[in-house]
Amino acid sequence: MIIGVPKEIKEDEHRVGIVPSGVRTLRDHGHTVFVERAAGEGCRILDAEYAEAGAIIVDNNAEIFAQSEMVVKVKEPQEQEYNLLREGQILYTYLHLAPAAELTRALVKRKVIAVAYETIQARDGSLPLLVPMSEVAGRMAVQVGAHFLEKTQGGRGVLLGGVPGVRRGCVTIIGAGTVGMASAKIAVGLGADVYIIDVDPRRLAHVDDIFGSRVTTIISDFDSITFATVNSHLVIGAVLIPGGRAPKVVTSQMVQKMKPGSVIVDVAIDQGGCVETSRPTTHKNPTFLVDEVIHYCVPNIPGAVARTSTFALTNVTLPYAVKIADNGLTTVAGRDEALAKGVNLYKGFVTHENVAQALNYPFTPLHKAMIT
Repeated sequence: MIIGVPKEIKEDEHRVGIVPSGVRTLRDHGHTVFVERAAGEGCRILDAEYAEAGAIIVDNNAEIFAQSEMVVKVKEPQEQEYNLLREGQILYTYLHLAPAAELTRALVKRKVIAVAYETIQARDGSLPLLVPMSEVAGRMAVQVGAHFLEKTQGGRGVLLGGVPGVRRGCVTIIGAGTVGMASAKIAVGLGADVYIIDVDPRRLAHVDDIFGSRVTTIISDFDSITFATVNSHLVIGAVLIPGGRAPKVVTSQMVQKMKPGSVIVDVAIDQGGCVETSRPTTHKNPTFLVDEVIHYCVPNIPGAVARTSTFALTNVTLPYAVKIADNGLTTVAGRDEALAKGVNLYKGFVTHENVAQALNYPFTPLHKAMIT
């Protein structure tokens, strides 16, 4: 198979779809890998490293898309890339289609085969290709939240860990999945008072087993979220419905009642955000104010630590890329239930139920779409 790795063009996205060792693995399996010139410069990977691993370096993304049977990226195609896609081409990347009607429409129109990292789902419900970036985003959520709590950044001027004789800062984490647990590790490590809210008692029991009395676990409902957010200095939104739009669990009325200078980090913004007042921002302009509450809503948080994120991402995406390249997507999807759940679109059909529901498309099971 011919595999292409373009340079990411989304604003402030410095990751790249594959590292040189991944290129070497694909070459060892007999595949051809094209890498766009300077694709790895954002995470300090040189073209020479890719070439030494066996990649063919090309000058522009148009050539990558024109020659590749499978395009391996980090983030969804941008508008200027839509016309480079073609029917039957495999697009293997993070997509987050539920809140992205225009992107979905473009991919459906061009009849691409869109495999979304974030919806490849194992039988136990885990999302193996989302986990490493969720780990990064969760850890960074506390880091950036602590930064914007500083008075010089417009925040309330609170140190999360406090000092002897002064109360600690309070952190509320909504969602006890991978992002939530990663956030909790950092918040607890800083010495903050930590609330973790989730709908699943089993998850909260797991949290309690790990952190014990260092966190307070709360079952999710309107009243508990209201109480926790109003009394917190930092609120981290870590709600996830695989493939679907995130529910708005923090309302604008809750935000109005929060302390001036408090911070919200909405990690769920990739899927539309779980805070009613959220809207996407960028690393260059990461925050905005609503009712004197700082909102940090960057969709690609891991892009800020591009090198760590790129290597962590390749660790989990490469095995599936090799499977697809070795056997063809149709064959692999028929054998691998986890990968099949990652196929959001197939040649004009919407094949992930949550995406179809969010965007009012008819849902077509993948096996029917492949037969059609």
